[in-house]
Amino acid sequence: MSAFQLSRKCLNRTLLHRQLLLERSTLSPLEAVEQLMGLQAQSPKPPYYALWSRLQGFEPSMLSELLLGRDAVRIALMRSTIHLVSARDCLSFRSVLQPVQNRLLMGTHGKSLAGVDMELLEDRAQKLIAAGHGTFEELGKLLREQWPSAASGSLAAAVRGRLPLVQLPPRGVWGRSGAATHATVEEWLGEPLAEGNEYALLELIRRYLRAFGPASVKDIGVWSGLSKLGPVLEKLRPELRTYRDEAGQELFDMADMILLSEDTAAPVRFLSEFDNMLLSYQDRSRIMDPAYKPLVFTVNGIIKSTFLVDGFVAGLWRIESSKHAAILHLRPLGPIRDEDRGLLEEEGGLLLAFAEPEREPSIVWEAD
Repeated sequence: MSAFQLSRKCLNRTLLHRQLLLERSTLSPLEAVEQLMGLQAQSPKPPYYALWSRLQGFEPSMLSELLLGRDAVRIALMRSTIHLVSARDCLSFRSVLQPVQNRLLMGTHGKSLAGVDMELLEDRAQKLIAAGHGTFEELGKLLREQWPSAASGSLAAAVRGRLPLVQLPPRGVWGRSGAATHATVEEWLGEPLAEGNEYALLELIRRYLRAFGPASVKDIGVWSGLSKLGPVLEKLRPELRTYRDEAGQELFDMADMILLSEDTAAPVRFLSEFDNMLLSYQDRSRIMDPAYKPLVFTVNGIIKSTFLVDGFVAGLWRIESSKHAAILHLRPLGPIRDEDRGLLEEEGGLLLAFAEPEREPSIVWEAD
């Protein structure tokens, strides 16, 4: 029997539902972070915007308190990029993603690190971190005293890739700033990492599907950074339901997860920079027209903040702040109906009240 085909719009509405974007959820911020399988967090503010768009009554202090209380951490995980995840998920999944860290580290810095004993480097770095040298600038400089032929940036990258390091507050705390200072997971959370075994890998994929499914093997690889996942999906297949997308590609989903009808209404929503919805698929057409990718994904690796109309990326946004004023700039990527412009301005006003409550708000439409 051939698998049931899912339309692009059905996949869109299902994704929005699982990403808490059809209506704001009553989940706690920690529950939401786990439901979403983490929030990409190269910059401090995007996770706050992401949760504001998804949760009822969300205030910045709610997430800041999770970081300060060690219930959530910022750490390199999927794709070896910084994610904000719960402490539980950090302990559960960091080890299973170690191959991603290794591959990307050697692919970028392998030549510079030739001749460096990685086990010795890990041991030396842990001692330096325990002694209070927790920034990558310090670590790279001090490690170069032992390995002078290696670039300090490469040595620091090796520490980041080989050791499970969390970024310590105040980094990532709303309204505060600070250099990215690090500690090991075990030191910060008081527990060792779980083993990176097959059980943990299978659970990682289950969690991805609950947050982003239905999805293809390639989608899971793009999201996680892991490779050779086809045999792993075959082991999971008895737990899964399979579909086809409009291009005929096989999609996997947890058997107990519901699909949403393509005629489900979708409100306008603002997505933060680096929102995982744009980074978690090989085929992003369920959320964004492929023609928009060069406008959203910059050559220097920034994924711009976007807004959704009828469930799909329809434009870009940014906030420009001065001493007394905050301006929300909206740039459509295509035609937008007057009705949707009004809805975007209404939602944008709420966004400004959240992000810049002490400044005079205004909204400016840029030429498309």
